[in-house]
Amino acid sequence: MSSTTTQATRFATPADGTRIAYEVTGSGPALVLVDGAMCQRAFGPSRGLAEQLAGDFSVYAYDRRGRGESGAGSSPYDPEREVEDLVAVIEAAGGRAHVFGSSSGGALALQAARRGAPVDHLVVYEAPYIVDGSRPANDPRLPEQVQELVDAGRKGAAVSRFMRVVGVPAPVIALMHLMPAWRKLSAIAHTLPYDLSVVVPFQQAEPSPDGYF
Repeated sequence: MSSTTTQATRFATPADGTRIAYEVTGSGPALVLVDGAMCQRAFGPSRGLAEQLAGDFSVYAYDRRGRGESGAGSSPYDPEREVEDLVAVIEAAGGRAHVFGSSSGGALALQAARRGAPVDHLVVYEAPYIVDGSRPANDPRLPEQVQELVDAGRKGAAVSRFMRVVGVPAPVIALMHLMPAWRKLSAIAHTLPYDLSVVVPFQQAEPSPDGYF
């Protein structure tokens, strides 16, 4: 019988030496989960999803860099570092794995697969691309604008800005400020520019210039 017990935290090490925390649930073929913005193992969908899939897979849930028990990295942020992080978790899973990515995690998983990551099957849910005229493009300077808020110590404002961009109504954002989860969201606001750096190049309301889409 497959176990659904979540194992203790382990660490994978990508090329730049950052410690990337992960845990394994269940048994079977390796499946790596890649979270979207504001999520981590302890706060988001990964653990619940891992429990549902543990009967068929060894599910690897990890904290993306700068979140949870994972390090922030000593080098300046670049989406390529996160691709390397995902590859390091796949290596820890035995060298190949299925991958499921949601939201910006899906965009990251697509980039990793495109760069030759050892992915057997890839499933992507709601990657936030804007590659046609169905909705306005996002400001290409959005990652820098949110970073400026974070650098100024305005983490709550950074979260609010992100929420507005993804379409959360202003009254709902105001209500969220009063909820206990707001503190958890603000605590990892410094990672929002990471997610935006991954997706904003593909949110310009036109096909990507290199033919990606």
